[in-house]
Amino acid sequence: MHSVQETLAELVRVYEAAVSALKADIAAFIKDGTLPPSDRRADRLWSYPELRVTYEGQEHGSASSRAFGRLPGRGTYVTTVTRPHLFADYLVEQLSLLEQEYVIDVSVVRSAQEIPFPYVLDGLAIGAVTPAELAAHFPTTELAMIGDEIADAIDRNAPGDPLPLALFDGLRTDFSLARLAHYTGTSVEHCQQYILFTNYHRYVDEFVDWAGKQVGQNDYIALSGAGGLYLDTPTDNARARLSDTAWRRHQMPAYHLIREDRSGITLVNIGVGPSNAKTITDHLAVLRPEAWLMIGHCGGLRESQRIGDYVLAHAYLRDDHVLDPVLPPEIPLPAIAEVQQALAEAAESVSGTGGADLKKRMRTGTIVTTDDRNWELRYTHSARRFSQSRAIGIDMESATISAQGFRFRVPYGTLLCVSDKPLHGELKLPGQANRFYEEAIGAHLAIGVRTCELLRDQGARLHSRKLRAFIEPPFR
Repeated sequence: MHSVQETLAELVRVYEAAVSALKADIAAFIKDGTLPPSDRRADRLWSYPELRVTYEGQEHGSASSRAFGRLPGRGTYVTTVTRPHLFADYLVEQLSLLEQEYVIDVSVVRSAQEIPFPYVLDGLAIGAVTPAELAAHFPTTELAMIGDEIADAIDRNAPGDPLPLALFDGLRTDFSLARLAHYTGTSVEHCQQYILFTNYHRYVDEFVDWAGKQVGQNDYIALSGAGGLYLDTPTDNARARLSDTAWRRHQMPAYHLIREDRSGITLVNIGVGPSNAKTITDHLAVLRPEAWLMIGHCGGLRESQRIGDYVLAHAYLRDDHVLDPVLPPEIPLPAIAEVQQALAEAAESVSGTGGADLKKRMRTGTIVTTDDRNWELRYTHSARRFSQSRAIGIDMESATISAQGFRFRVPYGTLLCVSDKPLHGELKLPGQANRFYEEAIGAHLAIGVRTCELLRDQGARLHSRKLRAFIEPPFR
């Protein structure tokens, strides 16, 4: 029986030994064609550490009502772990919760799951050696072994196999960490636990300006951004620094207002469309964020709405289709009360209005998320469906992000701002759009930021049991 800190140290030791051995063997092969020793695979020296928790049914007598950190029954629960330093706080928290409530045996062994060579090439120049040559002698990415079967409740275990301890194993996590660096243009170490998604770059300008002034206050230590932006002192007009970076090279640039404990705020400009929304949330989910929120624009579907009004989504009409095979659209997405209340409170705080006055600016109801940017051209086809759903707004990302939050057990929410009313003759024309942007974006972003702060204050209470399946991995 190891203490939690001893377990973490052993995970670090086994992982770093595996990475060192793999990098050294690759370097020797690149240098002069030296083949790796034949015992590497037999001794599992290139493998991820495996974390094992064995539970025989004995508890310490405490009965917790939390949504995670629970063992559903006797057995051995396992997961492989990558980058244990990156996930140290998460691992310590999850193991500590289990130890508080259950009598368990925790151990670390070398797993049978090998670390693919692309994930250890940092700092190694492969020269004239091709990836195919490396793949002939070293472990490579086997896509058949990477998936979301645990999250999607697809049982691949044979009878008697160990049970999953976490939603994502080392292989799936490394796959996503590499993609995150590629898409966002930032280090995964800078990603924070409260995430805002937007679909317009003007929100980035506003966020960077605001965040630059926060550095050094409220435990914020730095602002990191796509293409090399990094500010560790308070900075006015920080958006001016964006022109000096290569953020345009990245498909979904991210900006991180960093706290030491990673409880800061990340903003990701996901662009337009449900495909991008699914892509980025597939990968951010492995970091186990505390919450993510969509803060973007929508088309208003009601005559009574005005340009600049807010829409707080309580439900979604899912016409995005990208998740239909894994989360059919007839599966309801419950509103997460803690998130809804925080969004409403933040809107009240930022706007300075409440009650009936706030209702004049903020409607609650159903958002349609479509994969057809030109849905207006098929309005006669959609009108009855929109009317039956009682939808009040339409966009291309919100339902996808919320469905991914539901799927990956990440609390989610949506607050949109009406940028046009295409059904009522108020189209998004250039001059009108600019006035709207200037007047609405600052307040809208401030609501999103304030919501993150309110959610951070809630701690574990934020995590609703609505997001948990009948049989759930113990780790959040």
